Amino acid sequence: MDQAIFQSVYDTILQRDTKYDGIYYTGIKTTGIVCRPSCKSRTPKRENVQLYKSVDDAIKAGFRPCKRCKPEEIGKMGPDARIAYEVKSFIRKEYSKSITLEDMSIQLMISPFHLHRVFKRITGITPAEFLLLTRLDKAKELLEQRDLAIAQIAKTVGFRSTSHFSMAFKKKVHVTPSNYRDSFTMEGITIEF
Repeated sequence: MDQAIFQSVYDTILQRDTKYDGIYYTGIKTTGIVCRPSCKSRTPKRENVQLYKSVDDAIKAGFRPCKRCKPEEIGKMGPDARIAYEVKSFIRKEYSKSITLEDMSIQLMISPFHLHRVFKRITGITPAEFLLLTRLDKAKELLEQRDLAIAQIAKTVGFRSTSHFSMAFKKKVHVTPSNYRDSFTMEGITIEF
């Protein structure tokens, strides 16, 4: 194998980067395990890494799939990315309800601490922040339609009270819900926030 490619893949192992996940698989000679390059297991020494283009090739060479990063699962998405995806899906479906970290962890059958840590590392925000942004995006859609009163919108998107909704909306969108709604009716002019 080309040494430049090998070094590039090994660099992603050191950084736990997903760049080569699904493209190359790393056989670790000392453990007999094949992993995704982004696996969070202990970093192998360079001389103990052998690259494969498929999990099947690594298995044929005598390696067994890692139980942590599950390289045999189809697709580029590793376990951590899958957790983040499932949390986002859960929030997008249940955003109007009262959702806790505990609710999400029960649904995904993992600890709340692990869910929170993985989600933040993958997305850059916490599950609570993603929930808030999801609620505010839906509120913007409803405000633009002008069918519901602001108090109804607050309740529909999952806020405890109209005042909590207004405060959160103004903090993130930088205008009140009323001003946001009004911006869509001023002489047909649409203002982007």
